[in-house]
Amino acid sequence: MEEKKLFECLNKEEVLNTLSTNIENGLSEEEAKKRLEKYGENALKEKKKDGPFKIFISQLMDPMIYVLFAAIAVTIGVSIYETVKVLKAGEAFNFFETGDWPDVIIILLVILMNAIIGTIQEIKAETSLEALKKMSSPESTVIRGGKRFKIKSSLLVPGDVVVIEEGDTIGADLRLIEAVNLKVNESSLTGESVPAEKDADVVFTDSVPLGDKANLCFMSTTVAYGRGIGVVASTGMATEIGKIAEGLTEKKEEMTPLQKVLANLSKILGLITLAVVALVLIVEIIWIFIDGSGSEIEAYIEAVLSAISLAVAAIPEGLAAVVTIVLSLGVQRMVKANTIVRKLPSVETLGSVSVVCSDKTGTLTQNKMTVLEAYVPGILYKREDFKEGHTDKNLVLLAKGMSLCSNATVDEGLYGDPTEIALVVFANDFNLHKSKLEADYPRVEELPFDSVRKLMSTRHEYEGKSIVFTKGALDSITKRATKILDNGKERDINDSDIKAIYEKNQYFADKALRVLALAYRYKDDIEEDQLCYVGMVAMIDPARPEAKDAVAKFKTAGITTVMITGDHKDTAFAIAKELGIAEDISQCYTGEDVDNMSEEELKKCVETARVFARVSPENKVSIVKAFKANGHIAAMTGDGVNDAPSLKAADIGIAMGITGTDVAKGAADMVLTDDNFASIEKAVEEGRCIYSNIRKTVLFLLSSNIAEVIMMFVLILVGMPAPLIAIHLLWVNLVTDSLPAVALGMQPKEDGLMNEKPRNPHEGIFANGGMLTTLLYGAILSISVIIAYFMPALMNQDLLQAYGGNVKALYSAKENAGILAQARTMAFITLAFSELMHMIGMSDVKHSFIHVFKDKNWMMALAFIVGISLQIFVVMVPGVNQVFKTSQLSISEWLIALGLCLIPLAIHEFLVLVWHRNVKK
Repeated sequence: MEEKKLFECLNKEEVLNTLSTNIENGLSEEEAKKRLEKYGENALKEKKKDGPFKIFISQLMDPMIYVLFAAIAVTIGVSIYETVKVLKAGEAFNFFETGDWPDVIIILLVILMNAIIGTIQEIKAETSLEALKKMSSPESTVIRGGKRFKIKSSLLVPGDVVVIEEGDTIGADLRLIEAVNLKVNESSLTGESVPAEKDADVVFTDSVPLGDKANLCFMSTTVAYGRGIGVVASTGMATEIGKIAEGLTEKKEEMTPLQKVLANLSKILGLITLAVVALVLIVEIIWIFIDGSGSEIEAYIEAVLSAISLAVAAIPEGLAAVVTIVLSLGVQRMVKANTIVRKLPSVETLGSVSVVCSDKTGTLTQNKMTVLEAYVPGILYKREDFKEGHTDKNLVLLAKGMSLCSNATVDEGLYGDPTEIALVVFANDFNLHKSKLEADYPRVEELPFDSVRKLMSTRHEYEGKSIVFTKGALDSITKRATKILDNGKERDINDSDIKAIYEKNQYFADKALRVLALAYRYKDDIEEDQLCYVGMVAMIDPARPEAKDAVAKFKTAGITTVMITGDHKDTAFAIAKELGIAEDISQCYTGEDVDNMSEEELKKCVETARVFARVSPENKVSIVKAFKANGHIAAMTGDGVNDAPSLKAADIGIAMGITGTDVAKGAADMVLTDDNFASIEKAVEEGRCIYSNIRKTVLFLLSSNIAEVIMMFVLILVGMPAPLIAIHLLWVNLVTDSLPAVALGMQPKEDGLMNEKPRNPHEGIFANGGMLTTLLYGAILSISVIIAYFMPALMNQDLLQAYGGNVKALYSAKENAGILAQARTMAFITLAFSELMHMIGMSDVKHSFIHVFKDKNWMMALAFIVGISLQIFVVMVPGVNQVFKTSQLSISEWLIALGLCLIPLAIHEFLVLVWHRNVKK
């Protein structure tokens, strides 16, 4: 087999000679075995996937995780030293008091939790290639050694002679040798809703688009009508579907905008943490020598533990897990918008989408041919006129004849050619059901459609007479018509009638409607001449009514809709114009135009193009890449095998859930359960809301961690004992931040989300005041905690005076461990409560906190109550406070802590007031 041969350009003899086969006998079994060894099985190569262990390890490859591992290592070393010291002294080992073993366990649990969540997410293995294999026909009928029998399609080899019949799935790419009324449904490969007519005799002089290769049949497509014989031209990865599969295996997964932001943030935080920890350690050592305790090993251990505490404070350990949880909550909300999300980060990507490249068939249209208008001499009828009891005899006869002269059925499920199904449904609108019609007009004889005559005729018995109905192309009907049915009566057809008919045909053509005409004659045998013209119907795969509103909403939201289809240019433009996607034919391009463009020309073209018709799978990928090269975040919809590469290439691939192939679903990031373009608009709105909530969550977490770092760094810098120990910070970061962060992620949609332009994916989390918000609230929170830390000393003036008013000396003295524990406990409580108040403020930075309760976000209330309760629990409950090394506080100390924690919320209310005043001005 010569794979580079263009088989569509070879005649039948050349094909047989090239493949060394014989149409009557096919290959011998011996030759078939040799070719199977040479070319391999007719199967697709699988993409190698990472195992669960490798995925789990990859989750640990993060700068922030490295810092935590370092903290664990140091903490273990210190804990071992202290444990050995205790045991040598003959004292009892206490897990909670000897060393910092609880800290080690908690940090490890945090790392494991994040890694497990990430692993579960990524274990959703790609199913694209498996789906491609399933789509291949399990069996094919071949002629080998002069005998006809079925074999597994995986055993087909180049040169095999294959017999195909209606309903068969093609097992390999075939060059047709014989085709009898053969029509093949290639919508999954080309995007065309109408089955492609096949002609074994045609020979092309040059390469033609996939959808125009009338003498070829392709693997995974299905025979809709007729029969044929073909020779296997390509198998496995050499087939058209194999080329698509190869594209899928070579395509690397790209990071979404949020993933990129978080990855960069992770690196920056990791470096900053190391720098700050090193600086703090140096400062601590300097203070050790200043205080004259340079010979005490415990002083150095305390310094190391302070540095570790700062590392823990600087790293938002739960950030990755919380973002994953928020995305998961978004996934649940997306289900209500008829969208199933396969890959969590794609939820966030929707918020940045600036271009939606949509397939036409089944997404923007209803994926079913429908008769929209009908014309009988002198009268044009619209779809709303098609109803039972119509008085126009011409129209009723037109409906009857079209249904009778077809082989489709709709009464017990849709079966047959989509065009013929539309004709039967057309008759059903008049309550002229085919089963009843065929009982009244039993079929006696049929003359099948062929591409030369462009006609189909059936003969029926009715009331003792024999009537022949003929349907087909208008020019074929009018050439054979000698009479015309005018107002229910036959008369001779004249030039004026022909002119009127073709004027109406042009009207239909301008709307890109497909036209079929009907004629009849009374005759005892089928003859297609001296016909009486009845009328014609105009049909199309109509646009979804709700798609027009969605396109309009996208325009308001600054999102461009572009139609990319395998259908013809005129048909595509007609739908695009109706939906408001395109205004002029100059905005429409074909796959051939794309092939003739350079990359730069295509990048320029896509900025004004609104329709791409007759495109190949490669064209779709090129178009999507051109949009991305121009800085757009591109969404791509599709349902067929041909759409899979472009779904993978897009920033977000959206497959159809009903009509979509498994291949498309496997390649996509999300699946529409209702195949409705309008659902994409709802999903984009949800995506914007989810990103907004994620941004609030990240800013909340980072401002809280910055507060911890500032507070720790400032106090250590001036030589004070660390205000919080590692377990305090871990508790605040993991428990107090987790539910509040999730609550922020569950905030309802803000008004006017779809009136804003798409978010610039390069602007990052900190754009539009995000950095200022983070630093401002970080400073406010840290000031509140520092004040709380100093309060026990200020409330014990007598003791403070004993140390000359020196708080550092008071807190550092070993005999005052109790008052230091009080100071740390007050700081601990104030930090936790302040962050809970900060959560309420961050839920809506433009409105008063009262607005939060209007939205009835139950998770916000739950997070607040649980956070307060847990904090009281670890401070007040004996045994638990031993683990957390907290002290009992007086009522006055509790009240002071509560007052300090209200400062962030008070600042929030003040800023909201200022913002509203500026807006009014």
